[in-house]
Amino acid sequence: MNFPLRILYLEDDPKDADLVQAMLEAGGFACDVMRVETRVDFCASLEQGGFDLILADYTLPSFDGISALKIAVEKHSEVPFIFVSGTLDEEIAIEALKIGASDYVFKTRLSRILPAVQRAQREGQDRAERNRTQEALRRSEAYLAEAQRISHTGSFGWSVSTGELFWSEETFRIFQYDRMTTPTVEIVLQRTHPEDAAFVGKTIERATRDREDFDLDHRLLMPDGSVKHVHVVAHAISDASGNIEFVGTVMDVTERKRDEDRLRQAQTDLAHANRVTTMGELTASLAHEVNQPIAATVTNANTCLRWLTRDHPDVEEARAAAMRIVKDAMRAGDIINRIRLLFTKGTQQWELIDVEEVIRGMIVLLRDEAIQYKISFRPELAAGIPKIMGDRVQLQQVMLNLIMNSIEAMKDVDGKRELIIKTRLTENSQLLVSVSDTGVGLPEQQADQIFNAFFTTKRQGIGMGLSISRSIVEMHGGRLWAEKNAGGGAIFLFSLPAACDTVL
Repeated sequence: MNFPLRILYLEDDPKDADLVQAMLEAGGFACDVMRVETRVDFCASLEQGGFDLILADYTLPSFDGISALKIAVEKHSEVPFIFVSGTLDEEIAIEALKIGASDYVFKTRLSRILPAVQRAQREGQDRAERNRTQEALRRSEAYLAEAQRISHTGSFGWSVSTGELFWSEETFRIFQYDRMTTPTVEIVLQRTHPEDAAFVGKTIERATRDREDFDLDHRLLMPDGSVKHVHVVAHAISDASGNIEFVGTVMDVTERKRDEDRLRQAQTDLAHANRVTTMGELTASLAHEVNQPIAATVTNANTCLRWLTRDHPDVEEARAAAMRIVKDAMRAGDIINRIRLLFTKGTQQWELIDVEEVIRGMIVLLRDEAIQYKISFRPELAAGIPKIMGDRVQLQQVMLNLIMNSIEAMKDVDGKRELIIKTRLTENSQLLVSVSDTGVGLPEQQADQIFNAFFTTKRQGIGMGLSISRSIVEMHGGRLWAEKNAGGGAIFLFSLPAACDTVL
């Protein structure tokens, strides 16, 4: 559907207006013409708007075409303006075009009205498209400037050959330079913190020499003495002539740095608080555990003293009491040594270790213990298992603790007593070792609690073996945990990272 061409026509002669409309309609234009004669009506119609074309005579009784043109250009420059006059000379016509008229047609040559309107329409559409493009560009630039302001990220361009440096508005704000200041690399270095200036200068020099991108963090020392942290990223672009330019961004990361510092401090404070809490709990548990052998030692020592003051001491009873003193003192010393091992890294002897060799060695070492309680070992060790990097003595201690725990759990149970040790390689190149038994089992609420220092379910245990084992495994980059055995008993599992290129 063709919409009518809405025309505002400044003309005092209705016949001339009708003639022009008739010629346009004959040329295929559907026209809706509003004719006005005075300045007041012309301006009122412009205020109303909605016109696609303005036609005007040059000379009117109370108004003139040039004045009308100036008003139209001021209020609606996008609407094409065509003079249709019988008194317009060439000099005035050229002046009208300079002011903003689209064209002019003499009344003596009205045949030109049709192509003039067609051309004016095309130019008007082109002009409207340019205006839309310019408006979209203006909005885009405004959005970008606002986005840079919100994110504290400025942009820049630097032509190395000419030395010209272009900054966005936010870049000026970040460096705190006035918009009238000409950006240069020199003023960037002047604003750079003295301790970072040499590093920044060398980075820029290397990037320009090697024609490569650069990415750096450094500080700015502001005029008021405050310090800003900035992150700069620049991309190198070379043209056909070999000239290089850098296009990049500079982000003010001061607040992020402060947040990171506050987070690190909070983590340090929390770690300290956890250490204090742990040490408090450790001290209380240690006092309780060590007090038992010390109390027994004192009791046995007093027994020895009573017998030594008699004329005829019972030597055998005194000897037994002395042996108990030695045993209890050694137990107290063992508690202290285990705590030292748990909380002191010590010197580790790292080497490539064949875990299967360690497991088979433990089986041989504890064979008599297993035979005594009618326990059978069943190793299920996968072929081609890679070695691991670790401390052999410490890993032997882990296996010893886990196997001894399983033996202890099966001492008093009736029925089948079987200890199964398995190995396999997981999909993420972790060596997985499991030690399962058919013992008394593991209550679900104790699955993780048993790894706490001094927690034990044994009558004679001090609760340090599993805690030390977990600490050793974690120091080797692995994980130790326990699960309930579906067939009765418990399963202890630990994983360790396999060493690269060490498949047996």
